[in-house]
Amino acid sequence: MESNQTNQLISSWLSFTHIQTKITDELEAILQEKHQLSVKEFYVLLFLSETPNKKLKLQELQTMVGLSQSAMSRLVSRFEAKGCGALKRHHCIDDRRAIYTSLTEEGEEKLKKALVTFQETLEQAFADENIQAELKGIILRHIKR
Repeated sequence: MESNQTNQLISSWLSFTHIQTKITDELEAILQEKHQLSVKEFYVLLFLSETPNKKLKLQELQTMVGLSQSAMSRLVSRFEAKGCGALKRHHCIDDRRAIYTSLTEEGEEKLKKALVTFQETLEQAFADENIQAELKGIILRHIKR
């Protein structure tokens, strides 16, 4: 690959990650302000809500969200607390070492409210003319002709 193509590809990648970081920061701020949730906490609720039984093994969930075992354990503990009650832990019947985390009704309600905010924030971000122009530029530079 030519040096110019390499530089252009890296530049596009950096632009793309800049946009993603900007939008994530906006989501983080608004979720914290309106729902006392971080983006990672929102993802935990979302991923659990998308499973048939609204539960996942703790290890699966930590991989999906991108947290360490200890960080995920702390997050679940906070969400299990009496004041929140959004999640509940269960030991696996077949393998007592495995721990499942499930979404409670309180968690579903918290997610339902946060989903509206999350979607509105994404819609505003993608409607932003500067973001649209930057994304369009990135895509057009790399479409095979």
